[in-house]
This record gives sequence, structure tokens and C-alpha cells, in this order.
Amino acid sequence: MSDVTRKRHGRPVHHWRRDVVELAALFTAVAVADAVANLVGHGPDGPELLLVSAVILVATAGFHTWWARRHTHAPPGADGGPDTGTPPLPAQDRTGDTTDTTTTDATAGPRPEPTTLWRMRTTVRDAPGSLAVLCTALARDSVDILSLQTHPLADGTVDEFLLRAPAALPAADLTRTVSRAGGSSTWIERADAHDLVDAPTRILGLATRTALDAAELPLALRQLLGRCTIRSLPAKPGQTERALEEAAPVEGALDGTVLRLRAPEGGVITVERPYLPFTPTEFARARALVELDTRLGPRIPRGQDVLTLPEGSDITVSRADTGDLRAAKDMHERCSKRTLGMRYHGPVNDADRYLNHLLSPRFGRTLAARSASGRVVGLGHLLWDGDETEIALLVEDDWQRRGIGGELLGRLVSMAIEAGCESVYAVTQSSNTGMVAAMRGLNLPLDFQIEEGTLVITARLDATPVRSQLPYDSHQ
Repeated sequence: MSDVTRKRHGRPVHHWRRDVVELAALFTAVAVADAVANLVGHGPDGPELLLVSAVILVATAGFHTWWARRHTHAPPGADGGPDTGTPPLPAQDRTGDTTDTTTTDATAGPRPEPTTLWRMRTTVRDAPGSLAVLCTALARDSVDILSLQTHPLADGTVDEFLLRAPAALPAADLTRTVSRAGGSSTWIERADAHDLVDAPTRILGLATRTALDAAELPLALRQLLGRCTIRSLPAKPGQTERALEEAAPVEGALDGTVLRLRAPEGGVITVERPYLPFTPTEFARARALVELDTRLGPRIPRGQDVLTLPEGSDITVSRADTGDLRAAKDMHERCSKRTLGMRYHGPVNDADRYLNHLLSPRFGRTLAARSASGRVVGLGHLLWDGDETEIALLVEDDWQRRGIGGELLGRLVSMAIEAGCESVYAVTQSSNTGMVAAMRGLNLPLDFQIEEGTLVITARLDATPVRSQLPYDSHQ
């Protein structure tokens, strides 16, 4: 660093050697000036020397002016170069504003290229430089890597990417690029803004939801592991510990595309994902969520919402579970055989045996409508049916046609949307006009399928209805 730029306590430091050099330069300039004056004043060619000196000075000034106009005096490194180590900026003026002549709009400025978010998983060799080769190949296609997780395996490494790629780049071309760069067993699907949350934050959020509500466990597993089928098999009466250990060990079992975990209530939770094997990291995360649920025990958010029906009666809507089994059975006894037959599509005498399954948080969520006296007069169920979601309603005969079914259905659909479900379906009889009217009242796209008197109505959750802010929805 030179003496000029070096500073101490914010002030330039002047070395004595610099002062000596300046003094020597001054004496030299005086001596040269005295010699020139003596030569001009006492020499025979004094006037000619003055004229030649004037011509040289004018020529030097003209050259300096021409050179200054031809080369601007930008600050060092302003347009790239050795001072900054960066290439020159494209089409940049001296104020730092960059213009793109290919995409500039007269009023809006540069238009960003449309992009698409992708979630991609691929297996690469566990060798130095393998990941760098893959990242370089993605960069050539203008693909931005937003996040990366690695899952070590015995014979390689599974890398999971969140990518932002040009919208014009199809998934097939992206997969081919990865394959050429050494990736294998590549899986890719569209992502959304929710995937931008980093993995630890997302997992903590899932753990929090599971801690607040036992019914969140299947949803948390589905959001943690992606598209998968989750089945909960209860323990059989009299089942020995040895038989249960064979079905699912206490520490769980990982078998390629199948996870088996010991359910908190003693059964088995099976998670299947046929298109992509699970990694040991995913298995450990899923087991941690199940262990958290086991330690906390049965629980649901306690809260209720009071509604006034059109004729003036008040009802309350709240979450229900197996603790409400007796009240639900009492409602069955007050319902007609026709009402129970439309709901359960089977022998009416067997209706009670379905309730323990329907009210269990392991299989979905249940809302109960209660009268002012506390009696259960309506039940609404949101059931996790593998990778699909079923919705079902039962309203006591004396309380039908009062809007209770519509109230329950709207809240169940809001829960399904919050859980990330793409659609819900209801199975009923074609003569059940009340259920048809309630589904149409959702103002959602509906698909109808009729087969031998059984009607399946599927609501696509493309258009999100206005969500009700209820205590049992917000976990308060």
C-alpha cells in the first residue's frame, strides 16, 4: 500500500522520504528554468528556440484534448476490469442504470422471464465433483437452485432440489439434462410457494400442528413425505405383542417404498410411495413425528362456534372424537332407518360399529353440531382415504332442512383446503337430494358419477371458498 493511501486514525500518513523527493524536484525545476533562461537570453538562436517551444506546447495541449474526448475517465473498475475482477456490465451508462434492448418496455422497464418452480430428486454417485457437474449442467439451462437437501445412502447420495426454471423448459428436458450429468432415478413434480420454506422450518411447523391436534398426524406425514398413501390399521382384539412386532417393530421398519411405524394406540401406520423409495432421513423424520404424537396422547382442540339457524334456534359446532361415542350412538337411536341407510349404505343395525372408526382422529376429523341442551344432532366427517379425502354428513331427522348440513359441509371443505387436499368426494344415494343441494351450495366445480343407484359427488378444490375463522380451526 502506498504512502498516499495509507491512513492512521482516519488521517493520511506522510513519510519523510516523500518530502525529500518533493524538495529535490523543486530544486531541479529551478535549475532547469535558469539554464533555459540563460540559453535564450545569451545564445544566438534564442528567438527560434522560443518559437519551437511554443509549437511543442500547443501540439501537446491539442493531443491531450483529443485523447481526453476519446477515452472517458470513469472510476477504476466502473466498467469491469482488473480493479474489480468482474466483466463489463451490459449496456450500462455511467450512473449504474442497466438497459436491456431486447426486453425493455417503454414504461415498465425490463420484463422478467416467466419461471416455474420444480421439486426434483435424483441419485448421484458418492464421489467428489459429482454434485458440481450436476449443478453446472442445470446452470447451462438457466435453472436456479433455490434449496438443496442431501440424503446419504449406502451406494450413493439422493439430492433433493427446489428449482426455479424457465417456463419454456419442459420437465422432460430438465430430466434429460440431469441424466446426462450423471443423475439417475430422477423424480420431478411441480412445486409452489409453500415449498420455499426451508426444511427445518417446515418440519417444526408440522410438529407444532401435530402437537396441537392428533388428527394432524396423517396430514403431517403426507406433507413431509410428498404424495403417498397412508393407512392406519388398528390392533386386533387379543393380538399378541409378537404378532404386533412382526407387523411393525417398535422402532419401525423401512422397506424401499414402504414405511411401517407403530401407531400410538397400538396399531400400525403404513406409508406407501410406489414411485420413489424412502430414504433413511425421511424414515427418521416420520418416526420422530409419530413418537411425538405417542408421548402427547389423545387430544383435539377444544373450542366451539355458536350459530343461529334461520328459524331462530342456536346450535354449537365443535370438534368431536371417541369421547363423544355415547352421544353419537344416542343420535343414531333417534334417527330413522331411512336416514341411517342413506348415510351408511348398508344394514342399519350395523351403523353403531362404524362410529368408533369415524370418530377416531387417526382416520380424519369430525365436527359435531349440538343443540342448546347439548345433544348431538349432526355429525360431519372428513376422512383420509389413502391419498383421497371423503366427506360425509349425518343430521338427525328432526333437525334436517335447517341448514345444519350446509354449515358442517362448508367447514369440512375449509379443513380439506387447509390440509392441502385437491378434491373431496361424497358417496350417497341418488335420491338424497339434501346432500346434493349441500354440495352444490359450496359453489365449487362438481363431478357426478352414478352407478346402480349410488351417487359419487367429487368437488374440486380449485376455487377456495371464504374460510370461517373458528376456534377449532385456529387451534385456540
